[in-house]
Order: sequence, then structure tokens, then C-alpha cells
Amino acid sequence: MSRSDDRPEPTDGLTSGAPFDVAGRDAVYRAIATRRDVRGEFLPDPIDEAALARILDAAHRAPSVGLSQPWDFILIRRLETRQRIADIFADANAQAAERFPAGKRDQYRALKLAGITSAPLNICITSDRERGGPVILGATHMADTDLFSTVCAIQNLWLAARAEGIGVGWVSILHEDRVKAVLGIPQRLRLVGYLCVGHVKGFFDSPELEKRGWKRRSPLASHIHEEGWREED
Repeated sequence: MSRSDDRPEPTDGLTSGAPFDVAGRDAVYRAIATRRDVRGEFLPDPIDEAALARILDAAHRAPSVGLSQPWDFILIRRLETRQRIADIFADANAQAAERFPAGKRDQYRALKLAGITSAPLNICITSDRERGGPVILGATHMADTDLFSTVCAIQNLWLAARAEGIGVGWVSILHEDRVKAVLGIPQRLRLVGYLCVGHVKGFFDSPELEKRGWKRRSPLASHIHEEGWREED
């Protein structure tokens, strides 16, 4: 899948390092602020192939350690395959519920935590640690940088999808080995993200887990440390 139109490259005219104009800057921050983890709002409408190509192109432009580009994107449209993944999720989700305190289990079970069969497209993203060769620039002392790079690609995909009016939900309650078996993923690869992707009825105005009373976003100030680590009072 390649770029399907004659738009200029996104970097045209920006190599000077100048900031975006106000409209461009605001569009970036708007995509960040309104990005949501979508679960129960998917519509069955197919995704336009040109829009999907733009989203995947944005993901592939992510930074990667040593320019290793460790990611691959498995596009899953067949309902039979998505149902097999949904069955894996159901087993893992039942196990996950038992890990929470008794008072939280009913609330957990009431949450819709996946849109695997309702979204028309699933995307499984893997990371290949060997792709950059035996020694990768930037990964000599932090071995997990390939995973960090792949997560950057996922975030790019997510923000581009939001700009296109397409929802994304990340399903992390899965047995990795069972998903690999269904999709024929080699054991040497890591499964980093399993995404549900599609048009939506609408986006929540704040994270769904806040809406459902599971947890609230903490203030930015509580996450900022000056010159070194500071324990909270």
C-alpha cells in the first residue's frame, strides 16, 4: 500500500525549522487532545483505502532507534479471524477480572474493553528486534528501544486516524502466544499492539475510563520533576 494521491510530501517547506502556522499548530494539539481509546462506538462502514494508506504512512514515518524500523502491520478484515482473536480476549479478560479486588470486579466486568468484532479492521503491530542487524545504533545499552520505536509508530497511526475521523482501540488483554498462533507470527517477533480500527458513532469528550468512573487523569504538575527525582509529599 502506497500514497494514493499527489499531495506534496509533509516536509515540503518545513525544513527551516520554523513553527507551523497557527491553524497547523492547533490541528496537531487538537488531534492529541481529542484522541480516544474507542471500544463500543464502532460502525461497520469500511475504511476508505486512501485514508488507510495515509494512516499507515504516518505510522511508518515514526522515529526508530538506529532507523531500524522494526514494525510490521498485519491487516485483519476477515470476521472469522477477528472472532478467533475475540475468543482469546474473552479468556484473558475473565482471568484479568479475578486479579482486581472484589469490590472492583463487577465494575471491571461492566466495562467494554474491546471492539474486535465490531470494528471492520483490526491491525496487529509487531516488532522485529533483529531487523537492524546484530548491533543497532542507539540500542547498545537499552535493549527495549525497538519496542519504544514501535509504540511511536502506533501513536502516529492513532493521531493520524483521529485526524481522519477514524477511531482506534488498543486491546492489550490478550495471550500473546495464542494470537501469534492464529496470525502465523514468528516466535522471534514481539506482539506490541493489537488495534481495532473503524469509523465511530462519536468520540467521548474525555477518556472513557474517566466517564465510567474507573479512574481520573492526574494533574500534569504531579508528573514533573526538576533536576532529579522528587518523591511526592
